[in-house]
Amino acid sequence: MPATIFSAAEISRRKFVALTTAATSAAYFNSRAIASNAAMPTKFQIACMTLPYSQFPLERALAGIKSAGFQYIAWGTSHRESDTEKSVPVMPVDAPVERARELGKKCRDLGLQPVMMFSTVYPEHANGLSILTHRLKQASAAGIAQVLTFGHTEGGNRQAWLERFSKLGPIARDNNVLLVVKQHGGDTGTGQACAEIVRQVNDPGVMVNYDAGNVMDYLNVDPLPDIQKCAEVVRSFCMKDHRNWPKDEDCAPGFGEIDHYRLLDAVAMTGLAMPLCCENISAPLVARPKNAEGVDQLAQRTRQFLKTVIAGLQSPDRH
Repeated sequence: MPATIFSAAEISRRKFVALTTAATSAAYFNSRAIASNAAMPTKFQIACMTLPYSQFPLERALAGIKSAGFQYIAWGTSHRESDTEKSVPVMPVDAPVERARELGKKCRDLGLQPVMMFSTVYPEHANGLSILTHRLKQASAAGIAQVLTFGHTEGGNRQAWLERFSKLGPIARDNNVLLVVKQHGGDTGTGQACAEIVRQVNDPGVMVNYDAGNVMDYLNVDPLPDIQKCAEVVRSFCMKDHRNWPKDEDCAPGFGEIDHYRLLDAVAMTGLAMPLCCENISAPLVARPKNAEGVDQLAQRTRQFLKTVIAGLQSPDRH
């Protein structure tokens, strides 16, 4: 299947601290900065994506995420509004930056800081460069720290990624936004593979987002040794778990086979702010809720699980 702008079905998944000088920006992102901050806990930002609420209006998603106790939110990707038959994008790719600014303000007025938005375009798409450029500007206007992208499951587009990320890195930095790329099958389906590209691009505006569920789902690769090969360039997570038994399916963190204590331990003491964006909050083998209140309950459970894991990892009594 040719690369294309992906829909919500294809996915079914903090204003970035502005640095005052180029030298400080570079130091913030490279591995030496992590080493120097190694004694400081990572500032994990547990966010809920709007994606689990895709069958409900966006307004209901915002209300539900807030009621589930989240302080952070991630935009992605579309919602079934009550007055339309088709799903409506959270933020259309061609929407003016003012529209993104307004939605960002709406989120903050509700007490939700937006920290990430889906780009909804593969980097290798014919219009990928122009769309991702505009996404970075939308994110900047909205006060969003990171724009997320990922490749087609068929892979084979490393050279295109290198060329486009090299151009997008400076644009991201100019807008005080970070472009992050996650795993989605194919030859870029592991954190190691994404990190190799990011290291070759060598621009502090382009980093890795880690999706352990995707690594296990698409390639059946254990994410625990994989994250060790990319941890120093990981700046956020798409949080989902995965089970191979009794049914092959993605699910909420804590319901699958991935040990999230070991997963997050790889980045638990970086001193950086790091969004954990909950993309899948479903329970295995159980039908997904037909009402928004059921989604609220799953969101609350997922937040509490991650909060507990982080508290344990960063406990002064751990050792």
